[in-house]
Amino acid sequence: MADKIPADIKKLSFEAALDELEGIVSQLEGGDVDLEKSIEVYERGTALKAHCEAKLREAEMKVEKISLGPDGAPAGTAAAHMDDD
Repeated sequence: MADKIPADIKKLSFEAALDELEGIVSQLEGGDVDLEKSIEVYERGTALKAHCEAKLREAEMKVEKISLGPDGAPAGTAAAHMDDD
């Protein structure tokens, strides 16, 4: 799906994409959109969801694990090991 994310969505921050996705969900739940428009916004919502998931995966990969020394104080950092599920 990442290959099918439109360029305008790829440019969005996580927060902006999530806000737009929440708006789409509200539109669809409200039932105020005709069938053709519903299909169009649903497809955009799917792309926004994929973009948000990709942004979250990127953030997870940047998370660092803090290693503690014998006194309990931070002694350094090490890259977190994430499983690719």
